[in-house]
Amino acid sequence: MIRFQQVTLIRGIKPLLDKVDVLLNPGDKIGLIGANGAGKSSLFGLLRGELHPDQGDLSFPPTWRVAYVAQETPALDRSAIDYAIDGDVGLRALEARLTELESEPDTAENGLMIGELYGLLADADAYTVRSRAEQLLLGLGFSLAQMDEPLTSFSGGWRMRLNLAQALMCPSDLLLLDEPTNHLDLDAIIWLEDWLKRYPGTLLVISHDRDFLDEVVNVIVHIDDRKLKRYSGNYSSFERQRAAQMILAQGMMEKQQRQRAHLKSFIDRFSAQASKARQAQSRIKALAKLEEIAPLRPPAEFSFTFREPLRAPDPLLIMDGVQAGYRLGEPEDKAAAHKVIIDGINFSLQGGQRIGLLGVNGAGKSTFIKTIAGELQALSGDTVFGKGLSIGYFAQHQVEMLRHDESPLWHMNKIAPTTREQELRNFLGSFNFAGDMATASIKPFSGGEKARLALALIVWQRPNLLLLDEPTNHLDLETREALTMALAQFEGTLVLVSHDRHLLRATTDQFVIVADGAVKPFDGDLDDYKSWLFKTKLAAKASAALQ
Repeated sequence: MIRFQQVTLIRGIKPLLDKVDVLLNPGDKIGLIGANGAGKSSLFGLLRGELHPDQGDLSFPPTWRVAYVAQETPALDRSAIDYAIDGDVGLRALEARLTELESEPDTAENGLMIGELYGLLADADAYTVRSRAEQLLLGLGFSLAQMDEPLTSFSGGWRMRLNLAQALMCPSDLLLLDEPTNHLDLDAIIWLEDWLKRYPGTLLVISHDRDFLDEVVNVIVHIDDRKLKRYSGNYSSFERQRAAQMILAQGMMEKQQRQRAHLKSFIDRFSAQASKARQAQSRIKALAKLEEIAPLRPPAEFSFTFREPLRAPDPLLIMDGVQAGYRLGEPEDKAAAHKVIIDGINFSLQGGQRIGLLGVNGAGKSTFIKTIAGELQALSGDTVFGKGLSIGYFAQHQVEMLRHDESPLWHMNKIAPTTREQELRNFLGSFNFAGDMATASIKPFSGGEKARLALALIVWQRPNLLLLDEPTNHLDLETREALTMALAQFEGTLVLVSHDRHLLRATTDQFVIVADGAVKPFDGDLDDYKSWLFKTKLAAKASAALQ
């Protein structure tokens, strides 16, 4: 078991944990939650042995093998599948020792050691390791062809998937996952949930995806006010328990305040009367001993709304026989070769529609949204845009498109050059960019703060069509909930790509699937989509890995 006993942790001058006690049982699947900066990643550092408590003791069995996701991926020519298998460090050590012994002179002693090593390799499942690695990589969205490509050919997001594959390949008793869904699409998340449910060890996961936590964990550990509190159940159960505690704490606090007021009233009335002096003194002592009950603080609330669109064209757009993809030459060269991603798109958007886009990674969801947004020119076919159409587009990598050397106010001035500065400051303040933060460079901002700024820029422009491609990638639970509430009240038309199923359920009412080079309606909900995935795409990948 994992035992925290009076653990205090201070980073720099900031206390993160203060004399915390908590007990976690072997086999628990634990969701670690708390506000950004509360100390979740530092707690992982304690468990990895990279940090040490300033006071108290943290212990778990010394024989436990700990696996976690590396934050950096070396730029190696090593193939993706070999890199994933490297996660099983024990197996790699046995292989290296075998290679070393087989290069030495052939002696009886050497033969015995080689024989022992072959037995150890069999125990380590060395003869199934490649097929196991293939199944992992297929589940995480890699194709069989990609597995033999070098690490240097993959982007940062795909390299993080490879680091996750390494952690899952490592035989472990304790698995630490810090935001494992950040670089995954919905299909890979569903596969990962299924894998983690079958993981036999103790799991500790940091995540801002409430549906993921609900599916995987059976314990929540909440970091709040430098304390750790353990709750049984998944995230939804935690929310119910937390709400009940806050109601109870509020009632106890009000009761205590009434008791204090009653005692103080008696003291004020009778402390000057000799006949009542003794009783007044006893009440002064009782008042001093009456422990102050601190209210359970609810999470700091953040909310915003999309302003009413200025126009409401209907239909907003009509696509007829459109080919979407990429020109391989110069954009203005109509004769240049091109790569078709989706063909024969016949699609229209009516006022007020709320569409969730589904499809496996690489199917063309982002290509489709970029084509609607005008970021990509259609390769062929006709698109008619409604008069007065105003698009608010949040790209998958929107945060990287911001000018990191400039301030939130500078970004606002770029889109609203004639608006008074105070009005822009007031607007930024509603997105928690108040005071000096409005004029400071955004370079040191967290990913969540930058994503919040990108959303603010879209809200200001009062779009009647929102195209959102993975808008929650950097957002914490509080801001995700604020976005969910804002989108639920948005009066325009919405097309949303997201791996956050809670956001999809709460803000969309129909689904369109991008699959096999086509765009078509999906008749069903997210549970139907999950079933479809396991019967088709994920089943096909598992079959391919076994061949």
